[in-house]
Amino acid sequence: MKRKYITVILAAMLTTFMACDKYLDLQPSQSISEEIVLDNDKNVKNVLLGAYSIFKSADLYGGNILTFSEVLAGDGEIFWSGTYTDIREMFNKQMGAANRDATAIWQTAYRVINITNNVLSAIDVVNDADKGSVEGEALFLRALIYFDLVRFYALPYDAAGNNTQPGVPLVITPTRGISDDNNVARESVEAIYTQIVSDLTRAAAVLPASNGVFATSGAANALLARVCLQKGDYNNARDRANAVITSGVFELMPSYTAVFNNNEKSAEDIFINRITTQDRFSAMTEFWSIPEYGGRDGDIDILDAHLNLYVEGDQRKDLFFFGNGQWRSGKWNNQYGVVNIIRFAEMYLIRAEANLRLGTSTGATPVADINTLRKRAGLGDDYYATVTLNDILLERRIELAHEGHKVHDVKRLKLNVAARPYNDPKLVFPIPFREVEANPNLVQNPTY
Repeated sequence: MKRKYITVILAAMLTTFMACDKYLDLQPSQSISEEIVLDNDKNVKNVLLGAYSIFKSADLYGGNILTFSEVLAGDGEIFWSGTYTDIREMFNKQMGAANRDATAIWQTAYRVINITNNVLSAIDVVNDADKGSVEGEALFLRALIYFDLVRFYALPYDAAGNNTQPGVPLVITPTRGISDDNNVARESVEAIYTQIVSDLTRAAAVLPASNGVFATSGAANALLARVCLQKGDYNNARDRANAVITSGVFELMPSYTAVFNNNEKSAEDIFINRITTQDRFSAMTEFWSIPEYGGRDGDIDILDAHLNLYVEGDQRKDLFFFGNGQWRSGKWNNQYGVVNIIRFAEMYLIRAEANLRLGTSTGATPVADINTLRKRAGLGDDYYATVTLNDILLERRIELAHEGHKVHDVKRLKLNVAARPYNDPKLVFPIPFREVEANPNLVQNPTY
C-alpha cells in the first residue's frame, strides 16, 4: 500500500485544537471536531497516516510517555536535574491539575483516538486487499494509547479486584460535531481494559505479519501480552508472548548495544517510532542525552543505585556513559532515529514470568528464557541453574531499563516509590484542569 503524508488535514486539526484553548471556548479533547471526507480508499489511508504523524510527536511516543514513566518512579535510581518545571513537579510528586505535560499527553492522545475512530468508521471504502491492514493499524494505535492513558490517569488495575475505579473517557465512535453528548464521563478501569483487549485481539487477527514500520500482527500480539501481564492474566500473557517468539519474524540482536541508536527498524524491534529529520527531534535524546548527541545539558542523571544492579561482566552496563558530570543512559543518543517501543527481548521476560507464576514451561522453561538474555549480555550460556521470581523481575528491570516501564511495573507488582505505596494518588496524573472545566461529567482524580 502506497502511503503519503497529508498536511492539510493535520493543519486543520491543529488550528481547531489551538482555538479550543481559549477559556471561553473550551471543549473536551476527546470531542475535537474535524472536517474529514472519508469517502474513498486514498483519503482513509491518508487520514490513518495523520494518526501516525501525531502519534510520533514528543507528547506521545516521541519520548514523553516513555520518559514520564521513569521520572514518576525514579525511586533513587535516576534524578531529574533538568530545568523544565512541569517535569520537576512530576519527579517530586507535586503536580497540579494544570501541569502542562500531563495536559499535553491527554489532549494529543485523544486527537489520535478520534482520528482512528474516523478511520474505522470508513473501513468499508478501503480496498479489500488493504482493509485488514488499515483496520488493524487503527485498532492497534487506539489500544496502545488507551492502555497508556488508563495506566497514567487512573488508579492501577488490580487482578484481585473488580476494577470499578474511574478510568478515562471511552470514545470509540468518531466525533464530527460538538454537543452536550460529547461530554463523556470516565468509564471504569475494567471497561477500558476490556476495550483494549478487544481491539488488540481483532488487530492481531487481521494485521499482516510484515508491514514495514507500521503495526503488524506480531506487534498486536506483543502489546496484548504486555496488557495481559499488567492485568495479572498470566495464561494469556504467556501464550501471546510465546506466539511472538515462535513466529520466526523477530530475533535478538547479537549485542545489546546493537539494539539502540539505530536509524532503521532492527530484527529485534517489534514496534517502533522512527524519528526523521522531517520530524521534531527525539524527546528521548532531548531528556536522556547531552549536547554532543543532540540532547540538552543532561536532564536525567543515572544514579549508583541503578548502576549497582548489574553484575560484573554484564555488557548492558557498558552502554552507560559519563557526560556533563553525571552518568547517562546511552540508549538515546540518536537525535533522529528509532525510538524502541516494543522489543523482542520483552517477550522472553513476559513468557518467563508467566510460566514461573503458573508452574508451566510453555515454549521454554523460565530459566532458559532468562539465560537467553543473560547470554546476549555476555554472561555465558548457563548463568542460572534455577531462577526465582525475583531473578526474573531483576532481569526485567535491567534489560528494559529507562524504556518506559518503571512506574507501570511498580503498580503491577504493588511496590513502593520511596515511601509512597503503588496506589498512591500522587503516582497518578491529574485529569487536566481544562478538561474538567470543559466537561461537567469528568471527575478529577483524588488530591488534585
